[in-house]
Amino acid sequence: MCGIIGVTCLPSSRNQKVAEIITNGLRSLEYRGYDSVGIAMIDASERRIIIKKSDGMLEQVAKRYDFPNTPGFTGIGHTRWATHGAPTQINAHPQVDCKQEIAVVHNGIVKNFLELKRELEAKGHIFKSETDTEVIAHMVEELSKNSDTFTAFKKTVSMLEGSYALALVSVKEPDKIFFARRESPLIIGISEGINLIASDIPAMLDHTNAFIPLSDGEIGWISPSHVHLESLSGEVVDLKKRIIYVDWKSDMVRKGGYPHFMIKEIHEQPQVLKNTYEGLMSDDILDRAADLLMRGEKLFVTAAGTSYHASLLLKLFFEKLTGKIVYPFIASEFRTVEHLADRGDIIMVVSQSGETIDTMKAMRAFRARGATAVAITNVMGSTIGREADFTIPMRAGPEIGVAATKTFLTQALVASLLSIKFSSKVGKMGKDEERGALAILGEAGRIAGESIAMTEGAAKGMAERIHTTKSLYFLGRGLGVPLAYEAALKLKEISYIHAEAYPAGESKHGPIALVERDFPVFFIVSSDSSDEIASNVAEMNARGALTVALAPEKFKEKLGAKVLFRVPEVDPMLEPYALTPPFQLLAYYTAVRRGYNPDRPRNLAKTVTVE
Repeated sequence: MCGIIGVTCLPSSRNQKVAEIITNGLRSLEYRGYDSVGIAMIDASERRIIIKKSDGMLEQVAKRYDFPNTPGFTGIGHTRWATHGAPTQINAHPQVDCKQEIAVVHNGIVKNFLELKRELEAKGHIFKSETDTEVIAHMVEELSKNSDTFTAFKKTVSMLEGSYALALVSVKEPDKIFFARRESPLIIGISEGINLIASDIPAMLDHTNAFIPLSDGEIGWISPSHVHLESLSGEVVDLKKRIIYVDWKSDMVRKGGYPHFMIKEIHEQPQVLKNTYEGLMSDDILDRAADLLMRGEKLFVTAAGTSYHASLLLKLFFEKLTGKIVYPFIASEFRTVEHLADRGDIIMVVSQSGETIDTMKAMRAFRARGATAVAITNVMGSTIGREADFTIPMRAGPEIGVAATKTFLTQALVASLLSIKFSSKVGKMGKDEERGALAILGEAGRIAGESIAMTEGAAKGMAERIHTTKSLYFLGRGLGVPLAYEAALKLKEISYIHAEAYPAGESKHGPIALVERDFPVFFIVSSDSSDEIASNVAEMNARGALTVALAPEKFKEKLGAKVLFRVPEVDPMLEPYALTPPFQLLAYYTAVRRGYNPDRPRNLAKTVTVE
């Protein structure tokens, strides 16, 4: 889970320095890892590679080593989330060969690196780092003794086992960046006089809106005026058929006056939900997706993290509106359920990035058994988006904060809209009912905005009360259960407070043993659960807990919670958009109150691209 970027441009084509372009690109990629950072620039006049790298955050390292003013017109950069070797200066990327004439950056894991390392050491190569990546630089060095760099690079890549997105430069060919991709994301950006390659589109938006997503097993090189792409078997790719254009703007990945991306993205939710709704209603994509689902036998849904919680909402929507049973499973556990899939089944794949490795592997396993894959993703050029048989775009725009916010609710909106369309197709809902239900969901953005306005102050105040607590619960029933799971995840991942979620009725079967005076217990109260959940509130009150209800005002007396986060009173279909913003805001303000950067939670990266 690292971020890589490479830039090569004609000396006459840009006033901006290439090293500055790389540094700015790394800022957009730091959400992918921030243990260490580095750049490698080719100084063609001196026939050398300038390496600047260290452990630490980008801003401090870039300032210390003056990244932007490093000379050269071809270079690569890397921001790291450590997998092999501790986050130290020597383990930071780029990694180099013995002569420091080849530099490489890598996102992924080379599983057979020890075997390759022993082979190279036997030939006299001296390794300096603990990383698996360094073997790539040394192997290209060894193989290029008797061949050109690209031939040596291709042969090296063919020897690698595991996952990789690679960018490599060599003083022998100073205007080229060599690249390869397997399982880890990599995208080419093309423009006049400058070409780029990076892990994600936002790193290149300042320079182009034309991109070529790479598929697994592809390899090639870019120069300032040319792109070469082929498969490992040597089949050249027709680039004209692969170019995609995005309508994201570079200012969409900037904070826009907010102190953190997370709070910016929470406040973007009203507009994002409107965009998602209007985009999906403007064509027949949901009708076509529903037609596809009708041909399926069993319906599975898989995802990871926040997207898995959204898939639990999908299960609730589908089963309530259509009567069709949905089988959700966590993507990393696909081997325990893949044997249940048969030809004619449907596997729905939910992934914000479209690059999550566990979700990708689950989709591939089910497709190998004959299942049809329907993806819900935010990045249409992603691997999952391209490999699925059918893809529904979320239209949430770039999400930079590591903790997912706006993409959770857009996934929920896609799931509910699709369930309505499917319900109509199978005759569970008439056309007038369908139109009415779709119209109700057109209010999702407005309701999210009202909820933010109503609860932001309460979230700040509650953050003051709980920021020193060690542990707390989120409880719900019905719709509130997956929302409780998401609430607990949000709080623990950015504030580092131990938060657990349970169905409220389950709290009596063990979890209540931890409850004592002032132990915080949050209840997410949906209309399908208010009667039953009141008794759970009473049980916690009897033990002195600090009980907090996220609910409309009308439930206040019934519930008897000590604190009420008052949310808008809405149609049941709109409850996710009323109930979700309060706990997102609570997580954000608690993290800030505890002195943590919510955009950079420790040990986490935005997209999990390694197993």
